[in-house]
Amino acid sequence: MTLIRSNPQYKYERARVIHERYNPSGKSLDEIETVFRQVDLLANTINERTGGQLQAEELHLWVIGQAASPEALADVDPVALYEEMETVFLTHPPLIYGPETLRVLRTLQDQGHTTSLLSNTAFIKGRTLRKAFPALGLAFDFELFSDEEGVSKPNSVFFERMLARVPVSRHDVLHVGDNPVADGQGAARVGLPHLLINVNRQGIEHLLRLT
Repeated sequence: MTLIRSNPQYKYERARVIHERYNPSGKSLDEIETVFRQVDLLANTINERTGGQLQAEELHLWVIGQAASPEALADVDPVALYEEMETVFLTHPPLIYGPETLRVLRTLQDQGHTTSLLSNTAFIKGRTLRKAFPALGLAFDFELFSDEEGVSKPNSVFFERMLARVPVSRHDVLHVGDNPVADGQGAARVGLPHLLINVNRQGIEHLLRLT
């Protein structure tokens, strides 16, 4: 929700997969979609509170367990299920957050600023997001994803790993995000200035006024 947002068709299709193939109790499609939302919110909260990272396979199994029963997990191949969900995601890729997003990023890059990505993940892994970025027109100096690092924002370890890779002084880094806890508190813990956008009537174009 800083640079991209979920494709509603992806959310519908992932629920349909569970509804049609892992739903012995006969829950409705709407109920499955509700379970996805609940698991997503709870997983994000757990990751923020612990600084750790629940993996995508775990989250999909969690949905099935909630939608059906724990016993239903015995017949699920979590790796194959994720590959199926990855196909659904890439068929219905995320949407650029707003019409100004790419323009601002390209302007900053043209001005000589580096742009790097520090992202928490949930149902979709970093490796899958990397596959989607080129078609969206997104390119960064580097990307760090929580599922690959095993830690999540606001964990200071995650921010320090980013700072170890940026090609500029940490005093020249501005962290931009949409989550007051993960982004705001996380950046503050390591002494970084931060800018919250899209949740406070302030868009990414504010970056151009700062520069």
